[in-house]
Amino acid sequence: MKTHSPSATEIKREWQVIDASGQVLGRLASQVAKLLMGKHKSIYTPHLDTGDYVIVLNAAKVKLTGKKSKQKIYYRHSGYPGGLRELSFQELFSKRPARVIEIAVKGMLPKNRLGKAMFKKLRVYSGSEHPHHVQVTSRR
Repeated sequence: MKTHSPSATEIKREWQVIDASGQVLGRLASQVAKLLMGKHKSIYTPHLDTGDYVIVLNAAKVKLTGKKSKQKIYYRHSGYPGGLRELSFQELFSKRPARVIEIAVKGMLPKNRLGKAMFKKLRVYSGSEHPHHVQVTSRR
């Protein structure tokens, strides 16, 4: 018996809507990453992008547990000597709350071309409105 590998025509992508209000950041991010990778489907294959499109609403209402909101720091580097920049969670969350969820989800996806393709299927909005009403068929 041969193992079945799904072709591009067999992969059906749906639009999933997730409400982030009151949810913990890490648990939300792992749920979103699972949907983007397609691990919830029976045709999941690690070397194929079988995941769905995911819309995350109310990113401004996500929460962290413990003292993480005061202690968590995001780093980035310009590539030049002395180019390390740091931003606290509170600063980033007050400016761009959607970016916090994007960073958490991106860290849970594969670090290759496949992961970049999966990340492009994610849309995060800080409010409860989104422009994808035509595509959406299911809500989580």
